Amino acid sequence: MDIIESFGQAESYIEELPKFTTKHPQEHTREFLRRLSCLEVDKTIVHVAGTNGKGSVCIYLQAILLAEGKRTGLFLSPHLVSLRERIRLDGKLVSEEQFLKGYHKAKTVAKEMEQEGLGHPSYFEFLFGIAMLVFQKSEAEYLILETGLGGRLDATNALEGCHLSVITSIGLDHTGILGDSISAIAGEKAGIIKDGGKVIFDGNQEEAAKVIEKAAKAKKATWESVTDSDDVLQGSKENKIAFFRRNAYDESVLYRISSGALYQIRNVELALRAAESLLQTKAARRAGWKEAIEAVTWEGRMEELTPRLTVDGAHNPPAIEAFLESLSLTEPERLAESVLLFSAVRDKDYRRMIRLLCERAQVKAYVVTQIEEERGVPVQELEEIFRTCTTKEVIGKQTLAESLREADKRCGKEGRVYAVGSLYLAGMIKKWLTGGKGYA
Repeated sequence: MDIIESFGQAESYIEELPKFTTKHPQEHTREFLRRLSCLEVDKTIVHVAGTNGKGSVCIYLQAILLAEGKRTGLFLSPHLVSLRERIRLDGKLVSEEQFLKGYHKAKTVAKEMEQEGLGHPSYFEFLFGIAMLVFQKSEAEYLILETGLGGRLDATNALEGCHLSVITSIGLDHTGILGDSISAIAGEKAGIIKDGGKVIFDGNQEEAAKVIEKAAKAKKATWESVTDSDDVLQGSKENKIAFFRRNAYDESVLYRISSGALYQIRNVELALRAAESLLQTKAARRAGWKEAIEAVTWEGRMEELTPRLTVDGAHNPPAIEAFLESLSLTEPERLAESVLLFSAVRDKDYRRMIRLLCERAQVKAYVVTQIEEERGVPVQELEEIFRTCTTKEVIGKQTLAESLREADKRCGKEGRVYAVGSLYLAGMIKKWLTGGKGYA
């Protein structure tokens, strides 16, 4: 007799998977999806890869499609508080009931594969299977799928029938897996381009752009690049950005983003280009896109949680540079009264991240803490690195609560606490602010 597990039990089971599973070849994922009857889906699929900005592009594209009255399914990672964040239907987190239906079937199939000696799907592969089961049972017309790591060998690339590929900014991250050069990493990301398909990509990195164009030609795919010159910054305040687009469709339309992150302009542009490729929409109806984009608030990306606390999930050097660019919008007087709270995981280039922050973030003090994850860098090590890079005050606290109190205490009256370094840190803070309750 099968045991019906609760959502909490399901979460516990999934969180234990990394202890006894590992990443498999794509044929293993195809077999998993085949047994779930999810390998082929009668829906329009958009596949998104890149170093930074993947989740943002997915969220903005979802908002545009919903404004068009389309039904959507979205799979993305990581989550901040709950596993449900990774699977969304029509912009809403999947319900516990929907998640559990997919979970129980996926677990049954995974156990069968394990018993046959094929191996249990990994953490990410298992969640992807649950997502596809949820999407198959839904009325979603469009599926937006974010890769987990890389692209060419990613579990999401095992799915057949992708209609559009989108590649966001490319930078040096996961170099031990994807390669130690921009060209190598771009090649892995370009692995999501399909034969005869179409790819829209961030063309600001010339080295990466050349690789992506070459990959598109090899696949006989059409391509379209997006660069910073395609948009004109009109104005910005800490939590609002306005810009115009340089194109024939809506160059007179002023787009607004409810974020202080300058990097979101290029992500919105990628989402707009993707929507234009997918939809044939008359200009009169496109007005809804503007409102939809402005209404988006993307968690963990220059997100103002309280009037004195902003979190940003920048977790690698390119993302830290983008964060610092956004931080430059803050008045020097206010920044000088602010405190930066930092933590990171060990498989990131946290030494370079710290150097960048010390060189360019002219804040009052730095507070460091340790992420509640086995890969978290110890507080003592972070303290030592900061002290070699700055003469400003550096305070280390073992727990999140202590670190937040210290940061707030050292903030000036007009200052703000900026928490950065990892999406795990952003998730910890959000969970702490809700008393550990997370999402209802």
